[in-house]
Amino acid sequence: MKKKIHPKYESSTVSCACGYNFVTRSTKNTIKLEICSNCHPFFTGKQKFLDVDGMVEKFKKRLVKTSNKKITKKNL
Repeated sequence: MKKKIHPKYESSTVSCACGYNFVTRSTKNTIKLEICSNCHPFFTGKQKFLDVDGMVEKFKKRLVKTSNKKITKKNL
């Protein structure tokens, strides 16, 4: 390896907007995050699935309509 061409790899503090902090190693001294695994809904188990304006029901209706049709070369 060539000397003096690689950045310094040192301890750095990662801080999230929720207030969670931890130490890791990076080329930067501090890293600021808006969201982390400590506050993200997917990791905390508070994730909600929303059915906006009955979109699931609309899809199911379209699926029933199209499944009754015969498949021909015109439809492909």
